[in-house]
Amino acid sequence: MDTKKANSTFDGFTDDERAAMKEHAQELKTAARRGSRATKADGERDVLAKIAEMEGEDRILAERVHAIVKASAPALSPKLWYGMPAYAKDGKVVCFFQSATKFKARYATLGFNDPANLDEGTMWPTAFALTELTDDDEAGIGALVQRAAS
Repeated sequence: MDTKKANSTFDGFTDDERAAMKEHAQELKTAARRGSRATKADGERDVLAKIAEMEGEDRILAERVHAIVKASAPALSPKLWYGMPAYAKDGKVVCFFQSATKFKARYATLGFNDPANLDEGTMWPTAFALTELTDDDEAGIGALVQRAAS
């Protein structure tokens, strides 16, 4: 294999990925600036502002996911994570919402990280594609989030 040719096609991170990393760096600076004065209300305000910036279906889905998380797992703290709404326990992100538009994806995503208590056997899903939310979907998300936060 010609390594020169293989290396010339890889440009590193996409513009969207670089933008998300810059947002995360800014989030860390904001958290450091707030320090011990940071409150759950600060995170809530940040998340709601980010959701308000979203358009169309992304905003509708993010608003619903936010409401479901708050109702199902009120102990989780809202925060921004790579520029997207996320919900943390003891400072560690348990679950997050990723808009479709931000990464030019076909669907929004509800994802769960390692701290989520969703382990089931030797394999379990950690992300779900969202295109719309039915009442059954909302109930399922509520149950997953409640379990993840336990």
